[in-house]
Amino acid sequence: MHILRRNLLQRFASNFFNQAVKARKLSSRTAVDVGQPTSSTHPQLLKEGEITPGIRSDEYLWRRKKLLELLPENSLAIIASAPVKMMNDVVPYTFRQDADYLYITGCQQPGGVAVLGHNCGLCMFMPEASPHDIIWQGEVAGVDAALGTFEADEAYPISALDKILSSMIKNSDKLFHNVNTANSAYTELAPFQRAASDGKVKDFSVYSHDVRWIKSEAELNLMRNAASIACQSLLQTMLHSKLFPNEGLLSAQFEYECKMRGAQRMAFNPVVGGGRNGSVIHYARNDQTIEDGDLVLMDVGCEFHGYVSDLTRTWSPCGRFSSVQEELYHLILETNEECLKLCKPGTTIREIHNYSVNKMRKGFKELGILKRDTPQHYQLLNPTSIGHYLGMDVHDCSKISYDRPLKPGVVITIEPGVYIPSNSDAPDRYRGIGIRIEDEVLITESGYEVLTGSVPKEIKHMESLLNNLCNGMGTETQNTVRTAFS
Repeated sequence: MHILRRNLLQRFASNFFNQAVKARKLSSRTAVDVGQPTSSTHPQLLKEGEITPGIRSDEYLWRRKKLLELLPENSLAIIASAPVKMMNDVVPYTFRQDADYLYITGCQQPGGVAVLGHNCGLCMFMPEASPHDIIWQGEVAGVDAALGTFEADEAYPISALDKILSSMIKNSDKLFHNVNTANSAYTELAPFQRAASDGKVKDFSVYSHDVRWIKSEAELNLMRNAASIACQSLLQTMLHSKLFPNEGLLSAQFEYECKMRGAQRMAFNPVVGGGRNGSVIHYARNDQTIEDGDLVLMDVGCEFHGYVSDLTRTWSPCGRFSSVQEELYHLILETNEECLKLCKPGTTIREIHNYSVNKMRKGFKELGILKRDTPQHYQLLNPTSIGHYLGMDVHDCSKISYDRPLKPGVVITIEPGVYIPSNSDAPDRYRGIGIRIEDEVLITESGYEVLTGSVPKEIKHMESLLNNLCNGMGTETQNTVRTAFS
């Protein structure tokens, strides 16, 4: 074990050193800082011709062209960047760009407003950084970056928005905007307010979600990477759980493993529910010790250059499932596996969901935890959908109905579960158990590809993984590791 870890560390250090040397050589010439990585400032992240890692400029141009084809004639779409959210008076939360704004522009920074129109193409209104701003926060993308880096057709400073955008709105028949990031920079313009009062302002996401729904090969490569990072990280966290059965430590371990593998952030706050906390669907406290014999449910994901992963595994950190836990787990695992086989072009999330409900209702009745066979009582045990779309956001493309037939290039989750609170009327032995098994699934021409299949979910495989590792380490080594982290 020590030799394996030493070899892995040496390999990681060697790769990191080689990347750093290559980056220094390639960036020895003067590179312009536009407030985010470019191929000249960060050659270790972006190839020549890419606006963001993995996505070339011609793909961004295709996205804009496709959206303009969908927009009604002589209409205008206004898409503002995400706002900066503050933790307190002076400390901002880590910024994350709005998915629509990023998808269209490639700009990862706040303060801008993008406009799509048949007459202007992509027009970007960019923030104007003062010398004081640059001293405290660094360079930001301005008009030059909009035209050069992001390849906008037109660009102006944000101070010109009032005059220029007002004229654009007046000359348009229909108006669309990103409702989620709407801000007063344009909503308080008199022409916008007149259009809104006349019922001419609609939600732009009806179009943007339609285009974002089917992923390109470049996007799928990023999603495969995000899934791979999450899988490797969760596997390491599972191994960690026998020595450190603590929700907070497991959450920290997963985040550490993801970031060491290149993820920029978590896709969402990790759900680490030990024991009865696993029956809370989006449990977020992560502050409890996991008792010996209890299960832990971990619903996790990471973000890799704008695209996210999402998977869940439930296991016993002590390395053994009880017979009661096995009964419930096998039902959820069977449902997961059968629903995966339904994933193919032409079917819908709704159809897969209905199949899962029928399967689990039957199983819950046989186990005696569903006393009354009604939708209301079933939903007390599982109120969730079997899955959702996945992409730049965790619940991606929310405007796309679950009744729309799936197509190749769409990514969804399959996540059956059961959540039995401690005050349930189920038999005592089942109370306080929560189980979810979630996989990330790409719809292909011939069926499906499970992007998270490398993380074990069979009981025998998980028990073997945990027990063989710790048996191989020996008691003395385990105690040494515990002491080092105590």
